[in-house]
Amino acid sequence: MKDETVYGFNPVMEALRGSRRAFELFVAAGARDNRLEKLLKLASEKGVPVRHREKGDIARLCGTDHHQGVALRVEAFPYAELDEVIARWRESGETGLLLVLDGIQDPHNLGALIRTAACAGAHGVIIPKDRAARVTPAVEKASAGAVETVPVVQVTNVARTLEELKGAGFWIFGADSGAAAPLFDQDYTGHTALVIGSEGEGIRPLVKKHCDLLVRIPLKGGVSSLNASVSGGILLFEVVRQRHTLT
Repeated sequence: MKDETVYGFNPVMEALRGSRRAFELFVAAGARDNRLEKLLKLASEKGVPVRHREKGDIARLCGTDHHQGVALRVEAFPYAELDEVIARWRESGETGLLLVLDGIQDPHNLGALIRTAACAGAHGVIIPKDRAARVTPAVEKASAGAVETVPVVQVTNVARTLEELKGAGFWIFGADSGAAAPLFDQDYTGHTALVIGSEGEGIRPLVKKHCDLLVRIPLKGGVSSLNASVSGGILLFEVVRQRHTLT
């Protein structure tokens, strides 16, 4: 059985609360944090053995010093199936919201986008299998454990996936700095899938063709573009804002 080591308080806490099998919890000797007692209690309830190690040993285990003194060995991250995500959304009876990432390369951007999608109430995040970051412990740390709360789907063909989403009733909006349509002039109160492109190139041309509408974020000042995770956050919470006004 494949496993991985999740690190940092929030990712470890969410992993312990999630459905993945946890094998052992590592805690740095002399660790002092008001969240530690809660973490140890949760590990005890789950029957997860606790190992006390020096900080340097945990750093070697995680491959980074940014572990906050805790690490958890768990089953490898389980990706969801697109059919499962669509079925779960339909069962919820809610207005659909999906985030589609076309080639995000940076693990920190991927983690931040997953975290923002979870906070916005998205029903899933879709990423490509090739030429893109995948969910790793670094991504889990950057997401603050949000990968345990929102399904992440890996697909082989983003363009084909967009057509599947259209068939399921979603309207596809792609973020593109050269688009004529301003982001804030659109209606996102229906079932919505937002597409964010890679950090350097944006959405690939073939994927653009499968979007219903391309939208741009109006920018002021001398900077010509936003970080991918910032762009995703602006789009996601414009959807939240519009839907909130209807409640």
